[in-house]
Amino acid sequence: MTARPDQVARGPAVWMLAVGQTLAYACLYYIFAALILSWQEDLGWERTLLATGPTIAIVISASLAPLMGRLVDLGRGPEIMLVGAALGAVALSLLAMATTPAAYLTAWALIGLAQSASLYETCFAFLIRRLGSAARPAIVRVTLVAGFASTLAFPAGAALSAWIGWRGAVWVAAAIMGPVMVPLIWRATHIIRREGADPQDRAAEQGAWGRAIRSRRFWMLASIMALVALNHWMLVNFAVPIFVDRGAAEPMAVLAASTVGPAQVLGRLVLMRFESRIGTARATQITFLGMALGTLALWAAGLTPELIFLFTAVQGAAVGVVTILRPILISEVMGPAGYGAIAGTIQIPALLAGALAPLLGALVLDGPGVPGLLVLSVLFIGASLGLAARLLRQG
Repeated sequence: MTARPDQVARGPAVWMLAVGQTLAYACLYYIFAALILSWQEDLGWERTLLATGPTIAIVISASLAPLMGRLVDLGRGPEIMLVGAALGAVALSLLAMATTPAAYLTAWALIGLAQSASLYETCFAFLIRRLGSAARPAIVRVTLVAGFASTLAFPAGAALSAWIGWRGAVWVAAAIMGPVMVPLIWRATHIIRREGADPQDRAAEQGAWGRAIRSRRFWMLASIMALVALNHWMLVNFAVPIFVDRGAAEPMAVLAASTVGPAQVLGRLVLMRFESRIGTARATQITFLGMALGTLALWAAGLTPELIFLFTAVQGAAVGVVTILRPILISEVMGPAGYGAIAGTIQIPALLAGALAPLLGALVLDGPGVPGLLVLSVLFIGASLGLAARLLRQG
């Protein structure tokens, strides 16, 4: 007997996908922030060169996002996610062997291909396509677990690099992406594909994408997500060096950085508990104001280093809420038809902003330093809040 979509959304397959997303983000995304100090010490390369690696990866991921979304709309989500995991293992293996800037950047280019096929947007598009309105609780479950990716990546990266070197740490990540991730994703997507629905109205999905890109609301939403991504990744990619600059010892800085993940989970739990009372508009306002509070706390940490934990708490919680709001807003504002292609297109500015963030952060840190980075953060948050207020008023 075929299970109902709401049963599938609460079943083991979704939890398996959640574990898969946690491992994928830890291995493919947070690995840069977790190992940057080890790379600087061992390779002796400029910070901007190191930051160019994830920048290339995210540019490639952004460029391919609409294509990956369209393939999911055509029913190829499981195959895309499996290829992404396998390619991630290959890319990380090349990164572990890199001894020249060219090899390092080539590995990151392949990591970008893996990111485009295996991270949140592809996963969310697959869940929305197969589970329809029941995708929301599934997305919440995935993000609740995957919020621990940074908690896993930062201490694991520090411990492994101290034990077997940064190359050994990257080899461990490659082993996780291959022998662990591939069978996990295969089993989870097989169950969801078998039990979930299979929309067949291809013409409606195609038309939905065309209508969406002509909508002003579409571009406002894309701009908001881009500013949020730019602010968040500009700070998080250099969290440990920023915390050390604020006066924290390196062990404290690593510990603080590892709390971003649990804070994301806490933010999502709070949203689940109070969303019906505060509504989307109020939740968005609170989220962005929380980001501003976090930046101010980071500024004040120059006097009291312990305030870096306040920053990670509110920044992590805010981004955790945004992760849930983003796919839900896209689906509700633009409609579920053609979600994969629409969300992939909306994500291009956000992913490009994420790609620019490490390079921009490195340039600002090498110039005005941490104070300049914090001023820029406040400006990004203010612009996000203003655009969100206009978008929600129009709704």
